[in-house]
This record gives sequence, structure tokens and C-alpha cells, in this order.
Amino acid sequence: MRASIAKNWWALVIRGFLGIGLGVITFIWPGITLASLVILFAAYALVDGVMAIVAAVRALESHDRWGSLLVEGIAGIAAGVVTIVWPAITALWLIYIIAAWAIITGVLEIVAAVKLRKQIAGEWLLALSGIASLIFGVLIMMAPLAGALVIAIWVGAYAFVFGVLLVALGFRLRSWALGHHGGPSVTAPAH
Repeated sequence: MRASIAKNWWALVIRGFLGIGLGVITFIWPGITLASLVILFAAYALVDGVMAIVAAVRALESHDRWGSLLVEGIAGIAAGVVTIVWPAITALWLIYIIAAWAIITGVLEIVAAVKLRKQIAGEWLLALSGIASLIFGVLIMMAPLAGALVIAIWVGAYAFVFGVLLVALGFRLRSWALGHHGGPSVTAPAH
């Protein structure tokens, strides 16, 4: 499992940069309309879901655990598709879709971090991103009627923090992979 996760460090980095991008966009345009938020969230959830499924397939090919990645990917794609299919979705339903997606993603990331704690260093970053997802989901569930501006800022802040944590984890896994799977080094004899 360690090797397949480390091999796919780039997927975490891409997911992280997408999250950072979504966060920056919502901070640059804080007056984002609900329609824009729907489009941004749908695109982010779809791409994030696809990347999680890609990681699940690669883990399956390596005979590693892949179930939680697959469920996370399906949840992301489902949230994105539901959001696209009903573009005139009310703010309340959009908030509940975003909250449910964040909570499911958070739980699955915490589960994955617990499973990885003895295998890799840096799993705490995945656990921390899962906790951030859970907190975000619960906060949105608690205040569903907050204005679209507040929700946009919350989505942006969450996506930015989540993205930074995934980028850090991805690069940490890359370093681990290079240090542990780069093969033995051979030095040439001095002449």
C-alpha cells in the first residue's frame, strides 16, 4: 500500500492545487453568485472524485486497499453530477450536498490516515485534512441559511486549507518514494 500511494503522490498534489485554486477564486471574487458557486463546486467535486478513483484503480493494480478511495471518488462524482443536473438548485440543497460530500470525504480520509499511520510518515496531514473536511461539513450543516457570500467564503477557506494539506502530503510522499524506492545507489570507484 505504501508504494502505490507514494507512486501516486502527484494525484494528491493535483487535487491540492485544485483546492487552492478554488479557494483563491472565491477570495478574489467574494461576491460570487450561487450559479458560479454551483459550477465551481461541481467542477471541483468531479475532478476530485475522478482523481480519487484513479488512485483507487492504481491501488487495486498494486493489490493494495482501494475501497475507501473508490467510495470517496464516487461520492465526489455523485456530488458533482447532482449539482450539474440541477443547476437551478436552491442554496439550501447545495449547502447540504456540499456538507454531505465534505463529511463523507473527511471520514474516509481519517480512516485512510489511521490505516496508514504505521506505514508512512506524514499520515497526520491526511488525518488533518479529514478533520478539516468534517469541521467544514458540520459548520455548513449548522448554518444552512447563511448567505451565499458567507458560504462562498467558507467553501474557499475550506478548499484552500484542504488543498495546502494535500499538496504537503503529496510532496512528502514523493520524498518518501524517492528515498525508499529509488533503488540502491552505486558509487564508481575512484581512480
